[in-house]
Amino acid sequence: MAGIRVTKVDWQRLRNGAAHHTQEYPCPELVIRRGQSFSLTLELSRDPDCEETLIFTVETGPRASEALHTKAVFQTSELDGGEGWTAAKEAQMENTLTVSLTSPPNAVIGRYLLSTRLSSHRKHSNRRLGEFILLFNPWCAEDDVFLASEEERQEYVLNDSGIIFRGVEKHIRAQGWNYGQFEEDILNICLSILDRSPSHQDNPATDVSCRHDPIYVTRVISAMVNSNNDQGVVQGQWQGRYGGGTSPLHWRGSVAILQKWFKGRHKPVKYGQCWVFAGVMCTVLRCLGIATRVVSNFNSAHDTDQNLSVDKYVDFFGRTLEDLTEDSMWNFHVWNESWFARQDLGPSYNGWQVLDATPQEESEGVFRCGPASVAAIREGDIHLAHDGPFVFAEVNADYITWLWHEDESRERVYSDTKKIGRCISTKAVGSDLRVDITGLYKYPEGSRKERQVYSKAVKRLFSVEASGRRTQIRRAGGRCLRRDDLLEPATKPSITGKFKVLEPPMLGHDLRLALCLANLTSRAQWVRVNLSGATILYTRKPVAEILHESHTVRLGPKEEKRIPIAISYSKYKEDLTEDKKILLAAMCLVTKGEKLLVEKDITLEDFITIKVLGPAVVGVAVTVEVTVVNPILERVKDCALMVEGSGLLQGQLSINVPTLEPQERTSVQFDITPSKSGARQLQVDLVSPHFPDVKGFVIIHVATTK
Repeated sequence: MAGIRVTKVDWQRLRNGAAHHTQEYPCPELVIRRGQSFSLTLELSRDPDCEETLIFTVETGPRASEALHTKAVFQTSELDGGEGWTAAKEAQMENTLTVSLTSPPNAVIGRYLLSTRLSSHRKHSNRRLGEFILLFNPWCAEDDVFLASEEERQEYVLNDSGIIFRGVEKHIRAQGWNYGQFEEDILNICLSILDRSPSHQDNPATDVSCRHDPIYVTRVISAMVNSNNDQGVVQGQWQGRYGGGTSPLHWRGSVAILQKWFKGRHKPVKYGQCWVFAGVMCTVLRCLGIATRVVSNFNSAHDTDQNLSVDKYVDFFGRTLEDLTEDSMWNFHVWNESWFARQDLGPSYNGWQVLDATPQEESEGVFRCGPASVAAIREGDIHLAHDGPFVFAEVNADYITWLWHEDESRERVYSDTKKIGRCISTKAVGSDLRVDITGLYKYPEGSRKERQVYSKAVKRLFSVEASGRRTQIRRAGGRCLRRDDLLEPATKPSITGKFKVLEPPMLGHDLRLALCLANLTSRAQWVRVNLSGATILYTRKPVAEILHESHTVRLGPKEEKRIPIAISYSKYKEDLTEDKKILLAAMCLVTKGEKLLVEKDITLEDFITIKVLGPAVVGVAVTVEVTVVNPILERVKDCALMVEGSGLLQGQLSINVPTLEPQERTSVQFDITPSKSGARQLQVDLVSPHFPDVKGFVIIHVATTK
């Protein structure tokens, strides 16, 4: 009988794509998820004999082998089942055979080659059928990345846009971000990120064999999204100077960044800051099939020496002494959470895992962070892998202020020690609302349970047996901080102080505030108030001083007084960074030697509105109207609107804005033609060389037909 051969393969893209929730990927290859069957129809040169079976081979990566689980050989059977790869006949007609192939739920993810031969053709080589891409599967209960809620899967795996929360604790602002995981080439780029990792370059076969494990894959991606140790995607820059690259605030999504890295032959893209690293990592992990979200932590500690204390050294005007202060508290910091099981730790630590691609500290010699179990952080189990002490400190460290004297002695100043880790936020499932998830990371601030967890973490951190670290840490001034230092409170002063904003702090306007002081005693007190103010980066690093003045105030028994503060636009306009942030400080020196530090972070507000003038339908042009205001008291030209949105327009759109008189309001209209249905995010930024970008976004619900 003549030999039988496969003459044609139908990958059944529509059927498989719908079943595997992968129909949005525009790849030439079939994209499927592990632990779930997919169907192929093979056209044969003749009908196979009843005793003939098809033998399939799947292989991924270099030097694929069954020992490394990067290769599997299996044959069709009438029964579906088995622990490894399986194949079953679905239907057989004249010269055609439809088979169902199933991968194990712990299969290695990546690009596979599929080939086949007939069982009767032992001497013949395999017939190559083609390539497919296998992803993690949050819909499969046996997969470590399984997520039970369909609403959460839609949000954290399939939503290609989102919101990143920035600003300060008292004034949180939403910024749109285009993840774009289904855009052209993005899946291929995400797989290439894995292949560019140092572990793959060192031992590619072993590296690929580890890609069944979400712990391993997310840790690799955490390192590769930054460029500090490798040919990673994004280069960080926190100095406010972005020559030769793009300011972090000018990015509106991940797609342009990933495409630039790939087309530039893996040269790091300049520049990123924390929300950019988090946005890019969210794109990569959602693209690979791991449920991922972006999380913002306000008043986020960067505890350089991991002693669970952020120690800030200031002068008599409350100004940070940069040379002495190693730790820092950022206005906000953005990281990721991904959902998967922790087979290495046990089921108590399954669920959300912190991952942070921002290069802050090295982890096992590489700039990366996580995965750290959120449940472990909440319980103070910081000894568990990975990077628990650093993440715990980001949300729990005590904020301690030291006044530095000329004789190099220091004195603890009363301030809010519990300001770290506030308003931990993420986008709500299915809406643009902000959800406060602080309770997932720690017990209520100041509660007995929260203090117990903090003490437990301190003991674990300083235990040589548990962590191998020394029990004391040398700090500025040559003094060592011991464990007991971290638990002793500062003396509470007999006055209180608080900054109050008298008018909304608008970009381009003068600032009007007051320092409100209150005497808590029944006796009169004199207070010396040293005020300072500076423009800052979002890391709270000062850029330029804009306020420096002193007042002496007499407070009668139980009296309250206000000290008015005015900062003109001319004072701050030259030194305001794109973060649009100002830090005010008041060092209050009370009669009996008591000292109180009061601080206020301010983000300047701006204005932009976006309206869609009519129903949005796939393939039909619709007009968008954007209204902007020149925020400054000067005539400006060379302004433009930068527009972006997956499924709404191809790439980025630049629209010139006419010359704007001081504080003039104007509207600009343009058309977009949606290409995809559903909720779509349109981002519009007003860009000008005369003031920081004004950012806005709107969600557009696109219908398939009118």
